[in-house]
Amino acid sequence: MSHRAGRLAEQIKKEIASIIQRELKDPRVGFASITAVEVSGDLRHAKIHVSVLGDEKQINDTLAGLKKAQGFIRTSLGQKIKMRYTPELHFEIDQSISHGINIMKKLKEVNEGDNAKNADE
Repeated sequence: MSHRAGRLAEQIKKEIASIIQRELKDPRVGFASITAVEVSGDLRHAKIHVSVLGDEKQINDTLAGLKKAQGFIRTSLGQKIKMRYTPELHFEIDQSISHGINIMKKLKEVNEGDNAKNADE
């Protein structure tokens, strides 16, 4: 990603997080946080990675709510960031946080198993 695209991705991340938190009224959108934004080279598309706290149903509801509000979010973003073209937004669920939590749980289990094994010896 070029320097300009990187700066734009950070600005989009900040603005979309603000829009979701303050302006979006959809009850389906629960506790969602923007973890990353990837902007295409021509600055016309932005892939928004969203992390959602909750179960599978809440994750799916939040994603559906964000996709439904995509036009509103894009319009609000266009008003806040002055560009020739406001990028098309594509929302995706970011599983990295839940994946990291699962790895930490497994490492803890392995560590506890090793401690129990060492205590028996």
